[in-house]
Amino acid sequence: MNDTDLIADLAKKSGLVWVSYARHTHAIWHEWVDDAVCLVTGGTEQPLPDIERHETVILSLRSKSSRALVAEIKARVEVVAPRSEHWDSVTAALKIGRLNLVDRDNAVERWAAESLVVRLVPTGAVILPPEISTSIPRTSPHLSR
Repeated sequence: MNDTDLIADLAKKSGLVWVSYARHTHAIWHEWVDDAVCLVTGGTEQPLPDIERHETVILSLRSKSSRALVAEIKARVEVVAPRSEHWDSVTAALKIGRLNLVDRDNAVERWAAESLVVRLVPTGAVILPPEISTSIPRTSPHLSR
């Protein structure tokens, strides 16, 4: 299994991934689309302050059942603009995957107006637990507010 397949498998099996940047870690809901972790932030959606100002973030993937850290990988931040190449496929997947979505019929239009749709594209090699620094918590990170 190559790194992309491993990350895809882990991301698809968990409803949350942890995104670290600017000395903060955020648990986020996401969908795996076109070899990237895709999410919507801002407006009435989950907050990821200033994520668009960062070139890269660290994705931490944890076991759904035990929350044990399974892998980490650096990811490139790409904002998906309305009518861009990935907009339709990413927003369609996010709309389907979003639990308790308010105003499902107008969600994509609302995201275009008040939120950011983001792709986190894995780059580099996957780091597995024996290689991950022991300073990284093995339990759930603190959720941002």
